Amino acid sequence: MVTRVSTVAFEGIEGREVDVQVQISAGTVAFVLVGLPDKAVGESRERVRAALLASGLALPAKRITVNLAPADLPKEGSHYDLPIALGIMAAIGAIPSDALAGYTVLGELALDGSLTAVAGVLPAAIAANARGQGLICPASCGPEAAWASRDADILAPRSLIQLANHFKGDQVLARPEPAVAPPADSLPDLRDIRGQESAKRTLEIAAAGGHNLLMSGPPGAGKSMLAARLPSILPPLGPKELLELSMVQSVAGLLANGALSSRRPFRAPHHSASMAALVGGGVSARPGEISLAHHGVLFLDELPEFQPGVLDALRQPLETGQVMIARANHRAVYPARVQLVAAMNPCRCGHATEPGFSCRKQPNERCMAQYASRISGPLLDRIDLAIEVPAVTAADLILPPATEGSAEVAARVARAREMALRRYAALGLPDVTTNAACPAAILDEVAKPDADGLRLIREAAEAMRLSARGYHRILKVARTLADLDGERLVRRIHLAEAISYRSHADRRPVAA
Repeated sequence: MVTRVSTVAFEGIEGREVDVQVQISAGTVAFVLVGLPDKAVGESRERVRAALLASGLALPAKRITVNLAPADLPKEGSHYDLPIALGIMAAIGAIPSDALAGYTVLGELALDGSLTAVAGVLPAAIAANARGQGLICPASCGPEAAWASRDADILAPRSLIQLANHFKGDQVLARPEPAVAPPADSLPDLRDIRGQESAKRTLEIAAAGGHNLLMSGPPGAGKSMLAARLPSILPPLGPKELLELSMVQSVAGLLANGALSSRRPFRAPHHSASMAALVGGGVSARPGEISLAHHGVLFLDELPEFQPGVLDALRQPLETGQVMIARANHRAVYPARVQLVAAMNPCRCGHATEPGFSCRKQPNERCMAQYASRISGPLLDRIDLAIEVPAVTAADLILPPATEGSAEVAARVARAREMALRRYAALGLPDVTTNAACPAAILDEVAKPDADGLRLIREAAEAMRLSARGYHRILKVARTLADLDGERLVRRIHLAEAISYRSHADRRPVAA
C-alpha cells in the first residue's frame, strides 16, 4: 500500500504540487529516497529517523521507499522533511491514514521532533488554497501562511507529537493569525539635508512617478543621503503590491516570524556584487537584489564601480519588470518592478567638475569620459532623471534646518500617485500604479502635450536625437510633473522641465 502526502516545489514564486509517495514493504532493511532530490532532501532520511525516534516511534525493520513525484522535477530544500515523516507515520498507523487528505505539507524537522521554519510558506499556502487544500507548516510560519486566505484550513504545530495529538483528537490546534511586522525605526528625514533644493525637487518627482534617477556629483555632496531619504516620501505598499513582495521575501527566507510589512523595500548592494547576487541565479535560481527590491528602491552607489556586465544585466528587468532565470534543468521567473536610483562621481578622483581642479594624468574632460564609459548607453537610456549634485558649501551648512521635511513632501507624492491610480483604473489598467510603468501604447492618451508642448518636444527630439524610449520617458516624467501640479493636461512647462532632466544624461563627455 502506498501512502500519499501533498507538498510543493518552488519555481520562482510559484508553488508546483509534488506528490510524496511512501511505501513500506518486505525486503532488505533500507530507507530509499528517489525523485531527483538534492543534498538537503537526501539528508532528510537522518532527520526523519531521529525525529521519529524522539517522538516515541521507530522505523519498521522493512524497506521504506519514498518517491517525490513528478520524478523529473528537481527537488531542493529541507521542507520535504515533514511530508516524508507524516507519510511514514500514516503508513505505520501512527496517525489516521486519511488525516492528511486535503492538506499541503511542508516543514523542516529538528532531531528532537520539533518543527523548524522553512522558506516559501506564503506561496505554498496560496498554491494550496488555489487547489482547495489546507496547509500544515511549522508554528513559526503560521502567521505568514494565514495571509493566504481567511477561510483556509491551516495547522501550525510546534512538533510531530503535537500534530499527531491533533489528528487523534487529544489536542486541538488553533488557527494562526496573520502577523504584521512592528514599526521599525523612523526613516531618515529630508529635513536633515542642508541646501540641495534642486536635488530634493528631483527626488520628489522620482517618488511621485516611480522614475529611475541618476545623481552625479563630487564626494560628500550628499548623494547617498538623498537616496537614503527616498523611502521616507514613498507611499506604503498597496495590498496587491504587499502580497507580491512578500512572496519573493518568503521564497528568500526573509520574513521574520512570518510578519509582513507595508514599508517599501530599499536595497543597496555593494558594488562588488556579482550578477547572480544582483539579478538572481545560482545553483537553485534564488531571487536577486532587484527582485528583493520589487515595488521599492534599488540603490546602486558608485555606479561605474559595478562590473559592466552586471549593470547591463539590469537592462531587461528594468524594461519588463521581471527576471527570467534559465538553467539547464531549472527555470524561474521573479518579479522585478523596481525604481532604480544610482549615484556616481564625475570621475575616478571625484573632483573633475570643481573649479580650478586639473587632473594630473589627463585632461579633465577625458578623465570624466573614461569613467562614464563604464556605464553603457542602453542602460543610461533607461534613466528618466539625471541630475548633477553640486558640492555643499559652508554657507549651506550654517543655514537653519529646512521648514519642509519628508512628511510634507510625502503628502504631495501621495496626491500625485492617487491621481495616477485613478487615471489608469479608469482606463482598465489597475496593475499600472505609477507613470513610469505606463504602457507606451496609451501615452498619447494620458500624456498628450498641448500645441506648444508638442512643438517643444519635437524640436528637442531632433536636437537631442532621442530614441523612442527616451521620447516616451520624457512624456512620462512630464505626466508626473502635471500630476504634482494637479493638472489634467501636460503643458509646455512640464515638458520643458522633463527635457532638462534628460539633457543631463545626454551631455556626457566623449573620450578623445
